[in-house]
Amino acid sequence: MLEHLKLHLEGKVVILGIGNIFRGDDGIGSLLAQHLKDKLPFIVYDTGPNPENYLGKIIKDKPDNVIIIDAVDFGGEAGDFREVEGQDIKTVNLFSTHNASISLTINYLQNNLKANIIILIIQPKTITFVDDLTPELTKTLRKLEDWFFEQGKAKG
Repeated sequence: MLEHLKLHLEGKVVILGIGNIFRGDDGIGSLLAQHLKDKLPFIVYDTGPNPENYLGKIIKDKPDNVIIIDAVDFGGEAGDFREVEGQDIKTVNLFSTHNASISLTINYLQNNLKANIIILIIQPKTITFVDDLTPELTKTLRKLEDWFFEQGKAKG
């Protein structure tokens, strides 16, 4: 699981969690970032639904690797996740509530950094106006949180 993502945890790493916590499963990227922040040897930002507001900070951080975490409808089962390279984001058929901002964010970072960019996309079940994740996404959140903590211990 996540062997390719593991390769992006080398050097200086920035993790961006994107999501709207008031839209059910859409908030998983934000929630994961909140759970990881200050507990790992990586820079972690919870950008909410506006990753573009963090671009200046990320450029100043000069990371080797940027990991973006977002709920994206890629036609999978609720809670499934995939890794997508930043340069491949345009060739993958995705639907995100942040489609424009995630594409703009990636393009901006690619033009202003020499960092590798990978996106961890997670299949939502619902993105309606509710405060909680569905059970499927809650399970995925715990699984990913445990995985990141394991990786952080290995690096720490």
